[in-house]
Amino acid sequence: MTSDRYAVFGQPIKHSKSPRIHQLFAEQTGQALSYSAQEVPPEQFQTAVTAFFAQGGKGLNCTVPLKGLAFAFADIKTERAQLSQAVNTLALQVDGSVLGDNTDGIGLVTDLTVNHALSLSGSRILILGAGGASRGIIGPILDQSPNSVVIANRTVDKADNLAQNFQARGNVYACGFDDLTEQSFDLILNATSASLSDELPPLPEGLLANNGVCYDLAYGNKPTAFVRWGFEHHASQSLDGLGMLVEQAAEAFFIWRGVRPQTQPVIDLLNLERQKGRD
Repeated sequence: MTSDRYAVFGQPIKHSKSPRIHQLFAEQTGQALSYSAQEVPPEQFQTAVTAFFAQGGKGLNCTVPLKGLAFAFADIKTERAQLSQAVNTLALQVDGSVLGDNTDGIGLVTDLTVNHALSLSGSRILILGAGGASRGIIGPILDQSPNSVVIANRTVDKADNLAQNFQARGNVYACGFDDLTEQSFDLILNATSASLSDELPPLPEGLLANNGVCYDLAYGNKPTAFVRWGFEHHASQSLDGLGMLVEQAAEAFFIWRGVRPQTQPVIDLLNLERQKGRD
């Protein structure tokens, strides 16, 4: 019996934990599948995806910088994909069409609300950055009924455009990093790519409310610059995006296989492994 083929496309991709995560899910749920990582630059995306499905592939994850291209490629798009204008999960349908979905936002919200027992209802939330990562998470965050969501970005226009897309769904505002003085937030989400180069957006003192939580969508073997900033500013929790990575993968796995894997054992294992890597 041949196993169904899945993969993650991105650039760069060599450090991806996705193959490991999906392998663990498959073992846990008794599903026969293979999952590989493939380096695909944007200009080769169309060819690579077409070939993957033509050769019998069943589903793909697409990561940076391919989510916009995956959105354009999908024949059918879910509401959350439409909202975020980005797709991280492609799934072959019975009729041969390809469904595009975005599991990033639900992955983040599940990690926050289930794994870390945070209630977002009534909270003041700040999102740093107005790129694709931010766009993918705003809808699911607004579904949790926060008091307000502020998007801060270097170029305010970009944040403003993003805020306007979601205005009908809740209180969403835009500002520049300079406008953050005198404001404070219960939850600060870093969706900038700054962490990858170990840098931080300029953040004023007093930005984090008492018992506030910091969350970096990026993750690494060592705490990111933003996670460290959170600890320095007495965050009650300062978290990185490893849990979100596992949760968005679980949602993709469910879309493909109709089976929901248990995420906590996988998160615990990956945390243990990176702990060992540090020692």
